[in-house]
Amino acid sequence: MQEAQVIRSLSALAHEARLRVFRALVVAGPEGLTPSVLAEQLGIAPNALSFHLKELSHAELVSQERQGRNVLYRAAFPAMNDLLAYLTENCCQGAVCTPADASSCNC
Repeated sequence: MQEAQVIRSLSALAHEARLRVFRALVVAGPEGLTPSVLAEQLGIAPNALSFHLKELSHAELVSQERQGRNVLYRAAFPAMNDLLAYLTENCCQGAVCTPADASSCNC
């Protein structure tokens, strides 16, 4: 993952509403959610939600698919996994961290 993409992803997630939207889409899994369900579930105004979904889409953290009259949003799991891998790439001096290692690791 390129640093520019990491910065876009982290910038998109560095907002309370966008983080909540992304987490809701992660919980929803591959089925995804419509904006109306997200707005109701998270208590976010539809126009604000549209802005946040656009930002997450620009950061390539969510995908959208039109299904009839609805648009379905899904978390982009490969992008999420790439971001997590980038952030933990040198954890524990490059060794695989286990829960026991992580508690004693200075990383």
